Amino acid sequence: MTTPLLSLGLCAALVACATTPEQSAEAVATVAAAAPLANDYPTRDRVEYVLNCVAQHGGLTYITQYACGCKIDKIAEKLTFAEFESAKTFTYLSKGQTGDAGAVFRDPKQSKDLRTRLKEADATAEKQCFVK
Repeated sequence: MTTPLLSLGLCAALVACATTPEQSAEAVATVAAAAPLANDYPTRDRVEYVLNCVAQHGGLTYITQYACGCKIDKIAEKLTFAEFESAKTFTYLSKGQTGDAGAVFRDPKQSKDLRTRLKEADATAEKQCFVK
């Protein structure tokens, strides 16, 4: 009499365990789809940004390293990596280009919007992270 109850209990436990991960995976997928990627910046690009920032702000000290690391984190909260890359590209390609040559990179609405958003994110990050 104990064996059928034990078997039934074991089957119920196995069935419950088998369905729990699927439900958890579905719940995680739903939450992940609803939330934007908070960390889609590759580490290499974050490090490159921090090193350039440190070089522009007086060299490597704990304070500049922390402030520049904070700055890229704040920018990452405002722009996806694809937007950040596009804004940087438009900025670099439009510098020093005058007339028609620069207009291709400077004048499109997407270029203006992304460069403006990057400037705003950069300015906000400098204020929040106390970059000097």
